[in-house]
Amino acid sequence: MSGDCDFGLMGLAVMGENLALNVESRGYKVAVYNRTTSKVDDLIEGRAKGKNFVGTHTVEEFVKSVKRPRKLMMLVKAGPAVDAIIDQLIPLCDPGDIIIDGGNTLYSDTERRTKLVEEAGLLYVGCGVSGGEEGALKGPSMMPGGSKEAWPHIKEMFQAVSAKVGPNNDIPCCEWVGPRGAGHYVKMVHNGIEYGDMQLICEAYQLLREVGGLNNEELYDVFAEWNEGELQSYLIEITRDIFSAKDDQGGDAFLVDKILDVAGAKGTGKWMSQLALDLGVPSTLVTTAVFARGLSAQKEARVRASKTLNGPSESMNPEMRAAAMKLVGDRADFVESVRHALYASKIVSYAQGFVQLQAASAEHDWGLDYGNAALLWRGGCIIRAQFLDRIKDAFEADSNLENLLLHPFFKKAIEDAQAAWRTVVASAAILGIPVPAFSTALNYYDGYRLERLPANLLQAQRDYFGAHTYQRVDKDGWFHSEWLDLRKQPK
Repeated sequence: MSGDCDFGLMGLAVMGENLALNVESRGYKVAVYNRTTSKVDDLIEGRAKGKNFVGTHTVEEFVKSVKRPRKLMMLVKAGPAVDAIIDQLIPLCDPGDIIIDGGNTLYSDTERRTKLVEEAGLLYVGCGVSGGEEGALKGPSMMPGGSKEAWPHIKEMFQAVSAKVGPNNDIPCCEWVGPRGAGHYVKMVHNGIEYGDMQLICEAYQLLREVGGLNNEELYDVFAEWNEGELQSYLIEITRDIFSAKDDQGGDAFLVDKILDVAGAKGTGKWMSQLALDLGVPSTLVTTAVFARGLSAQKEARVRASKTLNGPSESMNPEMRAAAMKLVGDRADFVESVRHALYASKIVSYAQGFVQLQAASAEHDWGLDYGNAALLWRGGCIIRAQFLDRIKDAFEADSNLENLLLHPFFKKAIEDAQAAWRTVVASAAILGIPVPAFSTALNYYDGYRLERLPANLLQAQRDYFGAHTYQRVDKDGWFHSEWLDLRKQPK
């Protein structure tokens, strides 16, 4: 027996409640359930009052209220709670019903759960959802993967509720990603790129404030201008807005100046970094961004260190400092240089993200469409940006593109920004301003573009102390040398 609801949603925190309202607004009847049943009642008597909702107080009632094949979505905290709900749902569902996880789940858990649910005769979807609470309500970016047979049943609904882009605002930011954990992996890479983007913007902010001397009103103007050009993105837009916000606790101070400089994290950036290490791909920007948040969290230690450790401003003689400021140039030139550095570093961040997606797709046989991945991120999500169109175009022109940096558009963009990028990184180092993400991006670019790196010496060291062998540039095969016999004999 089944009810007449088109969709069921479990988990009525802000994201879940907003997504349920979004689905209902597109003409679907929605059943809702929450472990704390008062949340169900609050929604039904509040924001959902008079709308096409059914509130349920038990999992059994929830499942029975949705028509077959049931589409049952969870928006709960990732981890054991998801497994517990799946264990509750499986015996209550009928063959062909679809269980959907819309949380920030580790892809390997989705791989495991897809197999478990399919073996029970059901279908499973692991769907990345990005856009925060506003996106959930008005149109998120959605990245579904899992049981391919589920896609025809959920496609119309998911594409209806997702963000739309394109000249006619009719291209949904939702498309099938791939089997098993592919959808959650793509969402994880989205979040990792988000980590890098945010760190890069913060470094630009510190440079403009401490080296350029810009106040918050001037920073607002700079970011407003940047948001009209090649840096146009959601994160640049909200950063602009932040600089204009006054303290909501009273007074004329700007709110951003009252916020403690300690950054939080929920773990998806760390996952991407760890998985990059497993794959052997250099996703250095997200790793640097994760470590930067970790360093920010050591606030008390940094306060103590600040009273003891000197930087260049204390030790640099006047002539050196004058030379450093000359390198920076006048303020307008410096602002433009920072813009170039931010844009070039952002390109590297996305290039690394797609290299990791390519490696993961090959490792897990997902067959990802990278142009589609870029399409999914053009609207609704946190990293939505103007130049994602260029990324989509790049992979449509060459689906086997090895690295975005090799595409003519991005190659020229880096060439145009390169001089300013190097000036900014060098100036920051001389003046003692930490720019770990800017410099990491530049180091990746320089390492990637060089035909020969010093890893020959590193491999010689490994062979010397551990007989790990090495390859030669003039002969095929693997070699080991007796370095003690070949070395110059000590006197």
